[in-house]
Amino acid sequence: MAKYQFFCKPDSNRKAFTYIEMASNSFSAEKQQLLEVGFEVEGDVIYADSSDEAVDKFKSNFVAPLEDYANSHPAGGIATFMFETFKAIRGKK
Repeated sequence: MAKYQFFCKPDSNRKAFTYIEMASNSFSAEKQQLLEVGFEVEGDVIYADSSDEAVDKFKSNFVAPLEDYANSHPAGGIATFMFETFKAIRGKK
């Protein structure tokens, strides 16, 4: 199983991201280049059998726990409800 390190652009809400397989001979150089152009290390190392699996894990590990955490408090649940309602109404236009 390979190890992947993910990098994101600040303030991109993890939408502008890239990754490097850590076993790569050029990992250190690539990491340095990404840091120099403004990317930041994001999250823990991800173990996966393929890069596609790593990306899926990266995306799902962010969304599900945050939603669960936010919805665990009444105020967070109400905010989520209002946000989803707004998205549904806006999408019908």
